[in-house]
Amino acid sequence: MKETTREILESLVARYPALASEKTNIQSAYQVLADCFESGHRLYICGNGGSAADSEHIAGELLKSFKKCRPLPEKLTKALAEYEDGEALIAGLEGGLPVVSLCGHFAFSTAYLNDKDPAFIFAQQVNAYGEKGDVLLTLSTSGNSKNCVYAAMVAKALEMGTVALVGGNGGKLKTLADVTVVAPEKETYKVQEYHLPIYHCLCAMLEEEFF
Repeated sequence: MKETTREILESLVARYPALASEKTNIQSAYQVLADCFESGHRLYICGNGGSAADSEHIAGELLKSFKKCRPLPEKLTKALAEYEDGEALIAGLEGGLPVVSLCGHFAFSTAYLNDKDPAFIFAQQVNAYGEKGDVLLTLSTSGNSKNCVYAAMVAKALEMGTVALVGGNGGKLKTLADVTVVAPEKETYKVQEYHLPIYHCLCAMLEEEFF
């Protein structure tokens, strides 16, 4: 880990002292995500309600620039330069990390919810997308959201990495995930208030390391 990457984590703990007890877990979560991207694999994210919005938020921060300029790889730049509008693409595109939020896909979601058990909606997508070496990130303020728990079970069965952002006592996800970061609160909105700076920290650390 770069020293500048480590400083981002130190800054988080300085701004949110209540997260000091989770510093090691946040660093471990970062390492699981970094290893995933370094090895050419993908990150999948899921959650419910506000955590679904957080899933989309995280994907947005990683698919494009967050804090830093992200130049395109040289190989892609050279290939695009061969096209008529290649220079416009080179100027307009940014480096990104392969991330998929499982909380959208409305055609699939409505069809699946109409025909099958709604609790399996994320698990079905993990089953379809997931490969050994990929990572599933679940967000659940209780740690007990059934659809996130089932998704984690499928991810483990597929030999994917698993990371959970939770609250309270960690719930079932704490026993399933490879790494669990537990926000030091129990009420849903208060847990979510900690999840945001935690995942912003992870996004900033990943961007610092890869770009």
